[in-house]
Parts: sequence; C-alpha cells; structure tokens
Amino acid sequence: MKPLVIFDLDGTLVDTPSGIVKAFIAGLDSMGIPFTDAQAIRATIGLPLEKAFSQLLGIPVDDVQVGLAVRQYQAAFREIVLPQARALVFPGVVDGLKALKGQGYSLAVATSKVFTSAQALLDAANLWPFFDLVVGADMVSQPKPHPEMGLLVMSRLGNSPANSVVVGDTTHDLLMAKQAGIHAIGVTWGIHDREKLQTAEPGWIVDSFDEVVNTAHSILLKAPVTAVNTP
Repeated sequence: MKPLVIFDLDGTLVDTPSGIVKAFIAGLDSMGIPFTDAQAIRATIGLPLEKAFSQLLGIPVDDVQVGLAVRQYQAAFREIVLPQARALVFPGVVDGLKALKGQGYSLAVATSKVFTSAQALLDAANLWPFFDLVVGADMVSQPKPHPEMGLLVMSRLGNSPANSVVVGDTTHDLLMAKQAGIHAIGVTWGIHDREKLQTAEPGWIVDSFDEVVNTAHSILLKAPVTAVNTP
C-alpha cells in the first residue's frame, strides 16, 4: 500500500484566490449585482460555490439566483484564471510533486470545486498528470469540512488514515482531515493565516512546499524532518 498525500487545490497548489475574487465580482456584475467586498469573497473560498453565493447574497442555497451566480462565476473563472494557471502554481509545487511521485507516493486532490472545474484548472496548470485521483464537491453528498471527501479518497485508493495525510490552506481542509482521522498539514501561503489554521489543531503547519514534502516523509515514512509544529 502506497503512502497517500491528499491535497487541496485553490490556495494550496495554485495561487487562484485573487482570480477567484475577480471572477466572483465579474459573475455577479453580469447579473446586475454590484459586489465589491473582496474580503467577504475571500472568506468563502474553500466552500462549495452554492454555499458561498448563498452566504454572500443572503439567500437560500437552492434559490435560482444562486445557480445562476455559480454558472456566471464559472464562465468568468475560465476567462480570467485558466489562461494564466501555469504562472499561478506556487513555488516548489512541481518539484515537490515530482519528488513525491518518484518516491512512490499516491497523490490525490480533494477540492470544493466541481470535478470538471478542478480538471480544467489542473490541466491548465499542467498538474493533472501527477494525480492518481481527483475528487470534486459534486462527487460527495457532504463537502468539506465533513470527512466524506477524505474517506472517499482513501476508499478509492485503498488507504487507511494511518498512511494518509491531508495538505491544505484552510480550516475546511484540516477539519475534514481531523474528522476522518487523517494526519493534517496546514500551509501558510493560502487563504487562512497561521493563527486561523491553528484553530483546527493540525499536527503541523509549514511555510514552504519543501516542508510539505519533508513533513509527509516524517509522518508516513518516519524520515528525518525539520517541520514547523503547531504549539
């Protein structure tokens, strides 16, 4: 059984948050809804789009306006973010994924994006070939921070919590891991800062992708590591 690393996508592998904010604003603007609160939008990143728009607009998640907003956002994302996706890959990610694959790890993505959107972004960023499995929010009944997505990844790849680790930039990722009994590594270059990440009580918080690789070795292969542990 190969050791498994489960990655979040936005804010963990690819620096999409600023583009996501622009796509949210453009999508809402196309509906005649002016919305310029970038911080409010950033606070929803990591949630399923339906829940994010429901929260931002103050309407039920099954409201027709939510469905329209999601479609308009997805169109704006394809236009604004995908063309620059390769340039948005965080430093160290490509080399780190190559190293993990070369050392026999299984790699997966668990994202709040729907599968087709995740595939499009990973393809555009030239990261798709690294992953054995990609699970989107439309493939589970309960998205992050519920543990279902993490449990599904392990089930599909034949892993247990003991030889799996989740890597993510938000508490949604880390709480998913915690509830599924999976080791968790928080990364500080995404949406949630170190203080916010610590509220989810991950085993480790790191500041670079090199530290992700070293910490995964420490957890799953019991190799030496210099990681930044949470207090």
